[in-house]
Amino acid sequence: MGTLVMVGQLLLCLSIIVGLHELGHLVAAKVFGMRVEKYSIGFPPKIFGFTWRETEYSLGAIPLGGFVKISGMIDESFDTKHLQNEPEPWEFRAKPAWQRLIVMVGGITINVITGIMMFVGLVFIYGESYLPANEVNKYGIVAYPMAQEIGLKTGDKLLKINGKPYNKFEDHRLALIESNSYFTIAREGKTIDVKIPNDLIERLSGKKELFIEPIYPFSIGKVQKGMPAAAAGLQVGDKIVAFNDKPIQFFHEFQAEQDKFKNKEVTLKIEREGKNLNIKAKTDENGKFGFLPKIELKPSYEKFGFAESIVRGTDRAFESLYLNLMGFGKLFRGEVSAKSVSGPIGIAQFFPTTWDWEFFWRFTGILSMWLAFLNFLPIPALDGGHVMFLMYEIISGRKPSDKFLERSQMVGVVILLTLMVLVLGNDILNLFFR
Repeated sequence: MGTLVMVGQLLLCLSIIVGLHELGHLVAAKVFGMRVEKYSIGFPPKIFGFTWRETEYSLGAIPLGGFVKISGMIDESFDTKHLQNEPEPWEFRAKPAWQRLIVMVGGITINVITGIMMFVGLVFIYGESYLPANEVNKYGIVAYPMAQEIGLKTGDKLLKINGKPYNKFEDHRLALIESNSYFTIAREGKTIDVKIPNDLIERLSGKKELFIEPIYPFSIGKVQKGMPAAAAGLQVGDKIVAFNDKPIQFFHEFQAEQDKFKNKEVTLKIEREGKNLNIKAKTDENGKFGFLPKIELKPSYEKFGFAESIVRGTDRAFESLYLNLMGFGKLFRGEVSAKSVSGPIGIAQFFPTTWDWEFFWRFTGILSMWLAFLNFLPIPALDGGHVMFLMYEIISGRKPSDKFLERSQMVGVVILLTLMVLVLGNDILNLFFR
């Protein structure tokens, strides 16, 4: 069921951002009097469709993209029959270069606007919550295996990131993407710099484990229906203070114990309304009880008015793009290999196994900004390839030949198909072999 929820979120996310992207092209084309033959979310075979004002609107069975077909345009369909005749007034090729340029950047523009609007809405509705440095360092950090490999230890206190004090714990994620980063930590009365390998983000990308998180006391925040915790009678607010008579204070201590008792019955000592109770509970086959912890640390929270949300949300939207560009730069510089690139399966695994609208809209906003950037790359068959040729035409006053554009489109499709095979191959390797 959890897998279906992840896949459902991915398909809805892609339908929204791809549908809006193609809608940007469609609207711009119609504004300039171009005939739009087809608009599709998803690729053929067609599930259903209808025709309205000379345009066929359809939903395809392969929900990993979409397209809009504009009359007189050389695109990935390689339909070149129209090139044998003189341009009709309603064709793409008959319009001035500046109008064609606006049509080609229409999808990118809509994706940027969509990403910004999503982040503005999230900031306005939910505000911003984060864990400040002083709360992180009440107890220090939990160092998971990959963090231990680079020299961190559980109990370390994170003082600085790249030599500078930080405000939010999540600021450490930027250091994983930037090059030549390091943490300054306090350990046993000493201050130590721990270097972050440039390829760490790649090593983490194929893993399902965490890197670091704050050490925190906890209570039970939510009991999941149908899971062992519910069957055993655990309740929201309960504090687990012992696991098979072993004292427990922090959540990572509880996790370490439960991992030892997969599909076994254990005794949990809990505090409930000032009383101590012993409860028998059996973990599932994955060693889980089925509850979400409530973190007993004090996060900082900021609420914003609408005008402030516009500024903060726009900043967050471009910040998400910046983080992706940093990762792209590491790939370009050879600091990480192509193995770190994920496709649809890898992207789906970012979604939680239960539906979370806040996370969904945040991640959809991130992907919308990223789709805008990818489409702007000067690769034939992408919007950026068309923009590149149109800019050449506007500056030089000479239009590339139709044959050149057709062959460029073929090269672009080959590049995109190669990249698709690469990312799907990475997904399969990460899913079954890494």
